[in-house]
Amino acid sequence: MNTSIVGRHIELTEGMKSAINAVVEDIKKYHLDIIAVKAIVEENKKGEFKVEFNVQVANKGTVVITQKDKDFYKACDLAKDRLEKVLRRYHDKIKSHRVKQEIPAVVVDNADEEIVAVDLAAEKPMSVEEAIEEFKQTQEAFMVFKDTQGDTRVIYRRKDGKFGLY
Repeated sequence: MNTSIVGRHIELTEGMKSAINAVVEDIKKYHLDIIAVKAIVEENKKGEFKVEFNVQVANKGTVVITQKDKDFYKACDLAKDRLEKVLRRYHDKIKSHRVKQEIPAVVVDNADEEIVAVDLAAEKPMSVEEAIEEFKQTQEAFMVFKDTQGDTRVIYRRKDGKFGLY
């Protein structure tokens, strides 16, 4: 993992560098494939410190966390907490993702079985009540029809003798 620490408009002390290195060491515990970490520390004219962490994670992209505070160490701690939250969520997502087992394909080599296409016998749109009356006269398991709004609907016989409608 490449680590770089940049100070803009500020001379970084050893304490500041060690605080940033402590953050980098803390994020290693998630065992993510972290490519690079870039920490940018900036001080504006008001005396506020801006701490920015750019973390490049393989297969995830770049995570950017920015935190401002009047105290550098407080800004660094708050940025560390936010960064750990993002990386922990990504780590948990990876760990909870289970590889689904493939269902073996069943191949049927019966030359006797043949699929025959049947045309839809819905000549005109009909209401649900008309479709139920027509369906009662047949012994089919289901019937496909177009309703008065033009939607394709399916009526079928349930095991309890009642009708179902999609």
